[in-house]
Amino acid sequence: MPIYDYRCACGCRFERLVPTPSVTGQPCPACPDTAVKVPSRVALGGRADPGRPMELMPQTWRGTQDGNREYIGELRREWETRRRLEDKHPELQGDRRPVLAHEGRFEKSPLRAGDPMPHSHPHSHPHSHGTEG
Repeated sequence: MPIYDYRCACGCRFERLVPTPSVTGQPCPACPDTAVKVPSRVALGGRADPGRPMELMPQTWRGTQDGNREYIGELRREWETRRRLEDKHPELQGDRRPVLAHEGRFEKSPLRAGDPMPHSHPHSHPHSHGTEG
């Protein structure tokens, strides 16, 4: 069934699936009047949704819904679509370095290959590092 655009005298605009194109009016969802069929709007502008960047894809077993096969299949298709998009438009590429750690203290900011290893605790011990003379 085709989708048609309708406009009512009250100003309401809506779309409706109509089985036969000969039907010119449809009941308005906002008032008791009948809306008339109008030419469909053409979307010339706008922005395509590039999908999730690779950095926001699940990185853990829990993030894959505990290895749910259907969900992993969806993720693989999404990853492949995003990879092709990034290959075509390098400006969309995120950080493609492998993730080395992504849980615990790295949950918010994963540790990637090439990142300096952060200190786990503040540097504190009894001796001094200053020059004493």
